[in-house]
Amino acid sequence: MSSSRALPPLKSLQVFRYAAQSLSFKKAAESLFVTQAAVSQQIKTLEQALSVELFERHTRQVVLTSEGQYLFEYVEKAFGLLEEGVKGITEDPNPNTLVISSVPSFSSRWLVSRLGGFQSQEPEINLRLSPSINLSTFADSDLDLCIRLGRGDYAGLTSQLLFREHLVLVCHPSMIKLDEPIKAQLVNIPIITDTGPDVRHVWPVLQRFLDLYDMPMKSHLHVADSTSLVEALLSCQGLAMMRYGLVYELIEKGQLICPLPIYMKSQYDFYLVAPAPHFKYQKVMTFKRWIEAEVKVIDLSWKAYLKNNPDMEEVRV
Repeated sequence: MSSSRALPPLKSLQVFRYAAQSLSFKKAAESLFVTQAAVSQQIKTLEQALSVELFERHTRQVVLTSEGQYLFEYVEKAFGLLEEGVKGITEDPNPNTLVISSVPSFSSRWLVSRLGGFQSQEPEINLRLSPSINLSTFADSDLDLCIRLGRGDYAGLTSQLLFREHLVLVCHPSMIKLDEPIKAQLVNIPIITDTGPDVRHVWPVLQRFLDLYDMPMKSHLHVADSTSLVEALLSCQGLAMMRYGLVYELIEKGQLICPLPIYMKSQYDFYLVAPAPHFKYQKVMTFKRWIEAEVKVIDLSWKAYLKNNPDMEEVRV
């Protein structure tokens, strides 16, 4: 192990952090429940240990020197990581409140309509749902769990697969004449392009598979939100590749159809994501058991769809 310079006392660094945050020895003393003289002494001890001045002392205020500002940025990050680590291994601070962040399309198309069942089973748990496309760092927040669409590789977090996703070609039944050749009709139907990272690459692959390069397909509508895309499909605005988990109920009801017997395995799947210790919270374990049981309907629907449509062919990327 390589040798390194000994760190100054942790207590002095903590006092420095509070003083640098407030730019006031008096306010730092109040926050730490010590005297102003004690704060001043700790800062002096730290400056002597580092052989640099960290503050410029004025009559009624203190100002960080360039060295002080440089150190403060690292001290703030270091204590933030320490606080996050301690929080991660301690007991659940809010055992009766479950805060979940979920992909908006999954929340609106599938999850929200089923949460009443969870709340009936677990009335003592107050549930807060926050639809978001961004993955939280879980630092400085009450967030307990995320439901995310991705590859499951989130740095510093644990991912547990919720269900695999597939992509299917869908449109409104009125847009296709099933008694006429399908491929020839596709070039006259506008494509609604999902700009999500797991879907936007599929059209060139699909065109190559269907041998439609000499028949250009029109795409005038690009949608970033799958919920809006579903509404566009239902209002007969075009054809789209959709995640089966978001549209299987509409297909089962006949509100959408798959005009060609093809599908693709999505490069992204749905995961439960959180810091590892969160998965030991009782409320998280309870929700995990519930949602894993609920999403089985998606897998069962997909298997039944393949069984009822034995000519379904996988398009490989």
